[in-house]
Amino acid sequence: MMYKRYLKRFIDIILSFSLLLIFSPFFIAIVLIIMMLQHQNPFYTQKRPGKNQKEFHILKFKSMTNNKDENGDLLPDSKRITSFGKIIRRTSLDELPQLINVLKGEMSIIGPRPLLFEYIPMYKLNQIRRHEVRPGITGWAQVNGRNAISWTKKFEFDVWYVDNMSFALDVKILFLTIKKVLNRKDTEFDKVEGERRFNGDN
Repeated sequence: MMYKRYLKRFIDIILSFSLLLIFSPFFIAIVLIIMMLQHQNPFYTQKRPGKNQKEFHILKFKSMTNNKDENGDLLPDSKRITSFGKIIRRTSLDELPQLINVLKGEMSIIGPRPLLFEYIPMYKLNQIRRHEVRPGITGWAQVNGRNAISWTKKFEFDVWYVDNMSFALDVKILFLTIKKVLNRKDTEFDKVEGERRFNGDN
């Protein structure tokens, strides 16, 4: 209980600040590359439900253009993603700005991934419990199959995490996430396109 109420947030602050310092050269380089290649704001923001469904704006690096068709509608994701966008998605560097969300207290390093507000009415009663904790950059569902499991199963993993949150579990999830990223498992664009569309990612 002490970990959930106090230590987890303390660790989030220390870890997110340290990682931002460590990855600051990559952070700056990505910002400059996106601005030079796409001539647009390098950040993508979107409203997401946080702890207790409180609204916040999730941050990501933009991996797509805003190109539209003759009717003014955005082109399909596959036609808007840039070559550099594919690279930062494969390496998960597009998620790096979310460390700022963690510092601000809107997210945690570990927790259920935040979806869109429009999907909340579709939740079953028990599934809404995933919002009892701060959403995370990575979570229990992400290291247990991610796109190989159903959304129902993902929500089961999220609720299980809420009930079993601990320091040891968070450490395990963190190391499993690092392993997946290094192995480039479940990070390729064509594997996650469906999930990103469901999440409204850009």
